[in-house]
Parts: sequence; structure tokens; C-alpha cells
Amino acid sequence: MIQLPTEPKIVSKTGNQAVFEIGPLYPGYGMTVGNTLRRVLISSLEGAAITSVKIRGVDHEFSAMEGVLEDVIEIIMNLKKIRFNVFKDEPVTVMLNAKGEGRVTAENIVPNADVDIINSDQHIATITDKKIELEMELTVERGIGYIPAEQRQKEKLGVGKIAIDGIFTPIKNVNFKVENVRVGQRTDYNKVLLDIETDGSVSPEEALQKGSQILIEHFAIINKVEIPKNETKTEVKTKKPRKKKE
Repeated sequence: MIQLPTEPKIVSKTGNQAVFEIGPLYPGYGMTVGNTLRRVLISSLEGAAITSVKIRGVDHEFSAMEGVLEDVIEIIMNLKKIRFNVFKDEPVTVMLNAKGEGRVTAENIVPNADVDIINSDQHIATITDKKIELEMELTVERGIGYIPAEQRQKEKLGVGKIAIDGIFTPIKNVNFKVENVRVGQRTDYNKVLLDIETDGSVSPEEALQKGSQILIEHFAIINKVEIPKNETKTEVKTKKPRKKKE
């Protein structure tokens, strides 16, 4: 029987980054477990992101903005970096208002009971004229993985709305390393050091648990494959040999 690992241990943790030790694993299982968890963590965890923006006085992403240091493309790149927790399944609209000379950050987004901003210090734009007022309408949605803006443009967007790539994954980085460990007389068993960094909307422990649960749910269904019952063998009657004529 293949030996199962013990419960994961946290080797180190700093802020939203943690290193987990998983083992001992049967020889060869280190790469299998580490690579599978990494792929699921990167691609399959739910998160929230801005999917469209409407900026007052701006018709498209190549428009010029008077009194703002950054161009629209750069502002959109900064909006992608804002991380959220969204407490509704439906898209949520939030407003951003800023007036006067100075930096505009995610803190300028008007508070909303349906949305929690993780990194409120994220830079968005710089107003260079004290008479300028910057107003944005942001659409925030929950989703999985990554959805490019090109795909969102097929959907019906309101007049003046600019589609944004939806970077939903709460995982900023994940890597793993496989090392050999001794079990009894054998030295070829594996352990996995799994390094997970999140955006703060979930903890590394939650991310690992959710990723594992996704795999469990998939394998639970695959495990339901029906094994055919042994069919009863039908007896084959053998013909008696004919007697030779004398």
C-alpha cells in the first residue's frame, strides 16, 4: 500500500506568503502532488477584479486626459492591480471621486457595503491641476482565473465603458521544490516545499485548502466509475467424436 503523507506543516510565513511542507510522499509523488496543486492554485481559485471602467470625459482608452499625468492606458494598468473582496455574486458598481492636485489611490473609491478593498494604497493616477476633478465608474465582479478584455467586449457594455482584462486569481505567486527524505531504510521518498503568495483577499492556508478541495471534488466524481460485474461464463458443450466406420 502506498504511504500517505502527514498533515502539511508551515515552514515559514511572512504576511501573505507562506511555505508549506507536504510529506513524506511515495517516491515520484512529490512532482505529481506539487505540480497538480500549483496548476490548480494558479488557474482555479475564485477572486474579484475590475472588469470595466467609465471615466468622465473619456470615450476610449486612447483619449487624452487634461490635467492628469498618466494616460488612460496607464490608469487601466493601475486599476488591474486593485484587489477586492466582493460579497455578491452579481457585478457591483463603485464610484471613484477625486478633486484637486495630488495622488489618486484606491482609497478614493467611495465605500460600498458589497465590496472590500484589500490594497487601498494602490496608485491609480496623479492630478496635476487643482481645478481638475476625476470621476470614474468601476464595475467589479467575481470570477475564476483570467478573462481577456477582448472576450468581454463581445458582451454588451454601456456607452463610454472600457473593458478591462479580468485578473481574478487571488494568487500572486506559487512555486514548489521536491526534496528526498528518509523513511525507514529508504532515502528516495519525497517531500514538497510549496511556496504560496496571495493578494491578501485569502490567506495562503485558505488558498491551499480551497485548491485541495477542488481536486477532491473532481476525483470524487471520477472515483464513481462503475466497475462491470463478472459475467457468468456459459458452459460450452463439447461434441463427442464420431466413431470410425469399421
